[in-house]
This record gives sequence, structure tokens and C-alpha cells, in this order.
Amino acid sequence: MAVQKLYAGAKLRELRGRVSLTQKAFADRLGVSLPYLNQMENNNRPVSTAVVLGLAQEFGFDVTELQAGDEARLVSDMREALADPVFTGPTPPLVDLRLAAANAPALVRAFLDLHTGYRQSQERLASLDEALGREDARPTPSPWEEVRDFFHYCDNYIDPVDRAAERFTQTIPPDETLMQATTSALSKAGVRVRIEPVDTIRSYDASTKTLTLSQFAPAATQSFQLLLQLALLTRSDLLEATLDLARFQSDAARNIAKVGLANYFAGAALMPYTAFLEAAQNTRHDLEILSARFGASLEQIAHRLSTLQRPNAKGIPFFFVRVDQAGTITKRHSATTLQFARYGGACPLWNVHRAFETQGQFLRQLAETPDGARYFCLARDVSKSGGSYTAPVRRYAIGLGCEVKHADAVVYADHMNTSAPEAYEPIGISCRICERKTCHQRAVPPLERELHVDPNHRGMLPYQVD
Repeated sequence: MAVQKLYAGAKLRELRGRVSLTQKAFADRLGVSLPYLNQMENNNRPVSTAVVLGLAQEFGFDVTELQAGDEARLVSDMREALADPVFTGPTPPLVDLRLAAANAPALVRAFLDLHTGYRQSQERLASLDEALGREDARPTPSPWEEVRDFFHYCDNYIDPVDRAAERFTQTIPPDETLMQATTSALSKAGVRVRIEPVDTIRSYDASTKTLTLSQFAPAATQSFQLLLQLALLTRSDLLEATLDLARFQSDAARNIAKVGLANYFAGAALMPYTAFLEAAQNTRHDLEILSARFGASLEQIAHRLSTLQRPNAKGIPFFFVRVDQAGTITKRHSATTLQFARYGGACPLWNVHRAFETQGQFLRQLAETPDGARYFCLARDVSKSGGSYTAPVRRYAIGLGCEVKHADAVVYADHMNTSAPEAYEPIGISCRICERKTCHQRAVPPLERELHVDPNHRGMLPYQVD
């Protein structure tokens, strides 16, 4: 099998920027000529083995970062954006999209931001009767989507916050639980914690410094909410410094992101990186064992598994997604090459949609995307009770998965015939950019293809895709 050449110019330039070296100084440290380094940084030549070794030996870089850039997700996002009918010309070939993502990622992100702004403007115009006369009717980016993309392009791993949470857990005495330690830390900050029979999961009164948690919430949720409030009150400087680097376009986006970072701290403290990674590997990623060991919910465990991307200590690159009954993706992250639709629902052939039909059971699936990549997928419903008979139930399903090459390290993949091509179900990202011509679940035609309609012939679909 031929060895795949590694082109990682953008990532190489990023690594050089971290150590603040000129091209010449960087080339000297790596033992290569300046023209050769320049060619590698511009993707005119692949990164050589000698340079990979030099990055590890001279600078201590995690060389897996060279292959863990944003190229795949940028290409996926561009393909979906370019499927918008506003682009009437020929769709750029995939090779051009890959070149753009590899050589000019900042330009690609600017294009995606521009398209997002356009799409949101069109949505506002479509409901003009509602927006007329409103002062806030401006085509600004959605704060929620802006924050989602921030975490998406950080690989859902925020190193300073993750390490701060881990340091907090290391100070807990052996005879004290995490919940007791968190309550004690809040008490030292002058905060009184009460657990009451109220519907609101968490409520903090700054005037009286009183934190109230709902006694109806599960213990894992109570611990998580305590840690979240601790982050907001005692780690505000760290959170604000991280937000400064993100440069959000609105106060709303910054406020949403701050809560997101506090959530991240809570998850990282509930499941400290080093201990959690070791336990995940030892249990072969058994979600139920990990849930019992760390006092976390299955959703929290699955989400945490997708964040194990610390340099020099990475776990399996998982994707994680949460969907509602309408198929809308409410949480998404992928450390794999699999990307999710930014707009609309997910592929209906994916097993995560069937999880609502089999409550309390794990569903397994071997899936193949149109690019030929193969994945092991795990799904389960995580419906959440409202705490009483009359309270509404929040219904969600989660999906967790990895490339098949990692399946041996996942207990749920045992006894599955990963070597049989017929065992893999064909899935995609979304119908409008899926290249499959004969999918029986196709909802809309692919926008990148020409259609042929024969009134005298009806196959699986009412049209043929050329």
C-alpha cells in the first residue's frame, strides 16, 4: 500500500507561530533549507519525515496535530454552503475546496461567515412582516451559531479551562466527595448552597449569595450545576481571558460562550482528563461503567469522550451528537473526518434516529459515508424526566462513534463483522449535498447534480440523478 503524503502547510505555519520564529530560524532548527521549508508551508511539497521528527525532538510538538487540522470540516462546511441555490455557477471541484482549506483557512472561514450572514438575512426577509419596525432587525450572525462554531473549530477542547478543572480535583482530600469539595469551595467564596423542591434546576441570587438547586434533579446534574456555578464565580478571570481570544461579534455570543466555558469546566472537573482517559481505555469506553465511576450521566460521559484531544495525551477521536425527535441537531462535535449538517436535520439512515424507538437500549451500526470512510456508530435515547407526573419529558437521543480502525478499543463493537463490506449502511451528511444517486430515504434532490424527470417512468425516486 502506498504511503499517503502529508501536506500540512497551514498547520506548519501555525506551529512556527507558536514559537515566534522566522522561517529561516525555524528551518535552521529543523535542519532544512529555507526554500524547502517555504515549499512545505505552501503545500508545494509534503512534510518530510525528517521535519516531523524535528518538530517532535526540537520543539516537543505532538506531530499528530499535523493531521488533525480543520481541513476536513472546512471542506464539509464549504460543500454545504456552496449547495445553496444562490450559487448558480458550476460547483468548484472537491480538489479546489481541499486546496483552499489547506492553504487559506482564514479566507475559507471568512467565506463561511459571509454565507451565514447572507442566509440569516434571507431568513429575516422571509418574515419581514414580523420584523418591520423592530430596532433589532439587523442581519447579524446568530450568537448561538457563532458560539457553536467556536467550540467546533477548537476541537471542543479548551486546554487552559480543562487543566484548571483538573487541578481543582487534585486538591480534594481523599475522604471528601467532589460534591462536598465543590460546596466547600463555594462556601469559602461566601456562597450558601440550598437544595429545594423547585422546578428551576439552578438559580443563583447574587444579592444574597445563595445558590439553589432542584432536589428533583439527578445527583449527576446537581454536581454538574455546582461545578458550573463555581467556575462562574471563582474562575471568571480565566473564562474572560479565553473569551477575549475568541473575539465574538456580540455581547450575546460572548455571554453564551461564557456559560459554555463554565459548562466545560464542570464536565472537566466531574471527569478529570488524566483519570478519565485512563478509565476510558481500561473499560474499553463502556459508558455505563464510566457513568457509575464518575457520577455522570450517559450524555455527559459521551460528550467528554469527544473532548479527549489534549496534545501528547489524546484519546480515540470520537464524534458526538445529540438530536431531538424532529432530527434537529442540538449538540454536535466531531474529532473525526465525519462532519454534521450545519443547517437542517441529519441523515435519516443514521441509527441515532432509531434510538427513540428502543428506549433504554444501545443501538450499534456500521456506517459508510460517500467518501468511503467507515465508522462504528453507537446510539441511545437520553430522555429526561421533568421531575413530576405533569412535567413535560425532554426527549433526545445521542450518537457516539469513531472510525472503524478504532473499533477494537470500544466494547460495543465486539462481535461485529467490521471486515464485511455488506455490513456497512450508507449514510451521508444531508440530502442536499449527498452524492448518493439511489438512496431510498432521499428527501430532496442533491443541488450539485442535474436531474432527469421521465413522466413515463417511476423508480425509487420520481427523478433520476445524473
